[in-house]
Amino acid sequence: MKLDDDDFTLLGVPPRFAQDMGQLAQAWRALQARVHPDRFAADGPAAQRLALQWAARVNEAYARLKEPLARGAYLAALRGAPVDAERNTAMPPAFLMQQMAWREALDEQADLAALQAEVALAENTRLAALATALDGPAPDAAQAAAEVRALLFIKRFKADIARRLYPE
Repeated sequence: MKLDDDDFTLLGVPPRFAQDMGQLAQAWRALQARVHPDRFAADGPAAQRLALQWAARVNEAYARLKEPLARGAYLAALRGAPVDAERNTAMPPAFLMQQMAWREALDEQADLAALQAEVALAENTRLAALATALDGPAPDAAQAAAEVRALLFIKRFKADIARRLYPE
């Protein structure tokens, strides 16, 4: 085990999008039990600092792998296609048109519950496409990165709908 191992290797789970969340949590708990700083309390400050680094690294890996969007982005990057959402905002024209229609519906205060359901369906469809792009018979990291960028938009848009539906 090395601090610079990829998250999958570190946690001992297969490097794929589909994950058994119970197995992932169990691997995280077992690894945390091995590296927790409290286990090294009697070993001095240097050992405790190292244990703290390990515990932080294990928590970081677990947080990334348990969240589908972060896991998808991480896998795409590992496979040579970083999402790079800050600089790469390219989207297929059909998805751009869909975004415009959704924004218009939101701005017009359309049936927000129906809009929310439509966006949730689109999110599920994109998550399935992401899984296929990463774990399918013909993996495509570039397509996976594109799906993650679309899902990032959908995540933000869902939050916009929720703010309209449930103002503070």
